[in-house]
Amino acid sequence: MKVKRSEYLKQMRPVLEKLRDRLLTEFPYASLLAQDSAAKNYSVSKTSKGIYMDGMLSGRGFVAKVYDGTRYAEYSFNELSEDKIEEIAAEIKSKLMPMSDQLPEGVKKSCYAMLADDPLVFADSTEYELDPEEYGDEKIIAQLTQVSEAGLAFSDKVLDCRAFASYQKCSKLFLSKNRDMEQNVLWTCGGVVVMASRGEEVKDNYRGFSVLGGAELLDEIGKNVGSVAQNALDLLASEPIPPGEYECVCRPDVTGMIVHEAFGHGVEMDMFVKNRALAKQYVGKQVASELVNMHDGAAAAKEVASYFFDDEGVPAQDTLIIDRGILKEGISDAQSAMHLGTKPTGNGRRENYARKAYTRMTNTYFEAGSDKVEDMIASISYGFLLEGAASGMEDPKNWGIQCMVDIAREIRDGKLTGKVYSPIVLTGYVPDLLKSISMISDTSVLCGSGFCGKGYKEWVKVSDGGPHIKARIRLG
Repeated sequence: MKVKRSEYLKQMRPVLEKLRDRLLTEFPYASLLAQDSAAKNYSVSKTSKGIYMDGMLSGRGFVAKVYDGTRYAEYSFNELSEDKIEEIAAEIKSKLMPMSDQLPEGVKKSCYAMLADDPLVFADSTEYELDPEEYGDEKIIAQLTQVSEAGLAFSDKVLDCRAFASYQKCSKLFLSKNRDMEQNVLWTCGGVVVMASRGEEVKDNYRGFSVLGGAELLDEIGKNVGSVAQNALDLLASEPIPPGEYECVCRPDVTGMIVHEAFGHGVEMDMFVKNRALAKQYVGKQVASELVNMHDGAAAAKEVASYFFDDEGVPAQDTLIIDRGILKEGISDAQSAMHLGTKPTGNGRRENYARKAYTRMTNTYFEAGSDKVEDMIASISYGFLLEGAASGMEDPKNWGIQCMVDIAREIRDGKLTGKVYSPIVLTGYVPDLLKSISMISDTSVLCGSGFCGKGYKEWVKVSDGGPHIKARIRLG
């Protein structure tokens, strides 16, 4: 089934069209973005159960964007009626536009051309199997309780098992002189955290899940609680890893973290504008193994970061960032693309209607290759199978990367020995790491259970992943 249209946006459309038309009498370009979003979170552990609305992801509001021939301005608001149209138009013309004439000394004013406004008219929705709103809070909590209880029953060493889920149903309407686009998107995420103990030692393991869809994800969470619990028990016997450079096979979650941190933020082209990304100097050059093809785009995969158009009214795309090891292009919002003289890639995204649009990743991943995972492991005389992506950070100006991985499983003479090392710090110079990739598996997995920030703020949903990869990686 497809996500239903927003009744609120349907009701507000006539007023929005009148506001658009009014702004077009003052400005050669004017657009409106309207958003109606609702999100809810659920959590069950040994001692608590909770349900609450997600304030960051829920809300209704609007963004007006105008162009006067050289500059753009945006005005966000959450109240709109016919009698407010003249007030909003006056605010934008008399107060907002003159602000660019009050720039601090030393700050130069940029002049821009008018955004492309080719005719585009459509309305579309993503699909789902089970609507979480219709399924109901009681049934969702009941399923999460079953997951939590299964984790607790796995072993007497398990202290707690927290199972959680969340969903967002978001509708957006974009109106300009020639564009009339509507989208309705539903995604659901969840996860399991199992905590285990041996004496005074306590370890935990986490796994996230996501789907461009609905509460059908809960079944997937339930099927995997046992493996999460086993990982927590394995960690009780783990040891610190001797620092060094090793041949490694990365599971898709670790591949995804490398993709996201190594080349995701580094090819966000608003950083090119500010000369804060080394990747700007390497377009057209080899930055990875010839086996590597990297994509980003809301249309590149069906996951939590998928949509039909971005928050600037640019249709979703599939951008080939790395083609057989060569850096081809980055991703961009409309304003950055205009500044750089490139085409926007549909990556202009806002945390919500009250926030600025930045260049943001969507579904970011490496393409699958042709190798079998068992052959990749068998090819290693001594090394590790890395799993459990925890966190990561990068330095786009110098191409450094540092990631935390939960588990490194020892490989000796092409076989897993059962020995586990943890925690793992994965570091290195991005091109060196990516050029060392020598095998890529024939299956690929993406997940988007978390969020991505622009620096320390501006949170949006992203997914990342890909196949298993074999590479030489510095671990410590």
